[in-house]
Amino acid sequence: MSSARRSVTLVERSVSARQKAHRDRGARAVKTIKLGTCILRLDEPRVMGIVNNTPDSFSGDGIGGDVALAVERGMAMFSEGADIVDVGGESTRPGAEPVPADIETRRTVPVVERLGASRPGRVSIDTMKPEVAEAALFAGASMVNDVSGLRNDRMIQVVAEHDAAVIIMHMLDEPRTMQRRPRYRDVVEDISSYLSDRIEAAERGGVNARKIMVDPGIGFGKTLDHNLEILARLREFKALGKPLVLGASRKAFIGKLTGRPANDRLGGSIAAAVIAVMHGADIVRVHDVGETVSALRTARAIAGVLPKTD
Repeated sequence: MSSARRSVTLVERSVSARQKAHRDRGARAVKTIKLGTCILRLDEPRVMGIVNNTPDSFSGDGIGGDVALAVERGMAMFSEGADIVDVGGESTRPGAEPVPADIETRRTVPVVERLGASRPGRVSIDTMKPEVAEAALFAGASMVNDVSGLRNDRMIQVVAEHDAAVIIMHMLDEPRTMQRRPRYRDVVEDISSYLSDRIEAAERGGVNARKIMVDPGIGFGKTLDHNLEILARLREFKALGKPLVLGASRKAFIGKLTGRPANDRLGGSIAAAVIAVMHGADIVRVHDVGETVSALRTARAIAGVLPKTD
């Protein structure tokens, strides 16, 4: 056998082994997640509300560091039907500059503390920084939403030490550079491979395997076509055997499709959320909680009486 053919065969075996691992994980898919003292059942789609306590959120909903207003918004989301509220203090829009950890902590931890006291186990911290995550977990968060995909070993350690739930998301590079000509061999396969690697790293580092979720990262280093293909092929990520989170709310690809500014993308956001759930998403991360909850309940009721097709 030639050296070139031998190399191809080794690659094919590696891909085959990875696909088998994905299938094995899929057979053991998590049906519930323990969040502190709460159990989040995944027998129906769940909604995660977004609270951006930043002055520069891409979506036009940044609160600007006002803790009281952020708490008020989070409480309103719970009242509208949010199962989880995700609190962030650093913009991850394309081109965004990093925020120092102390500023991010001041923007988020007091919000987490007050929301967590009201809804124990139902608050998530949206951060890439281990020190911010740890402060939020001590303050009452039960979940870490890490858009950098647990690339930082210290973040894995923090999540493991607190027995926290975690969302591992795919992002190319970092927010400042992620939209500079993103390319993939196969966008779904490449992202699945990345997420599989990060799942393995998390589990090796002691993270509870039953508390890991994955997010393909709509808009984080993807073109319009990439985002549409991810949504169309979303069910393929279920092979990873982890609950699937999808955040498409108000994203730029919706603006490209509709011509609407970020704060006027409700229709497109709801359409994306419904399609995501139809294609396997367990949790959708949204800005407009009440409207999304109503849309998902309606879609689920209709789907429940539709005739089954092959």
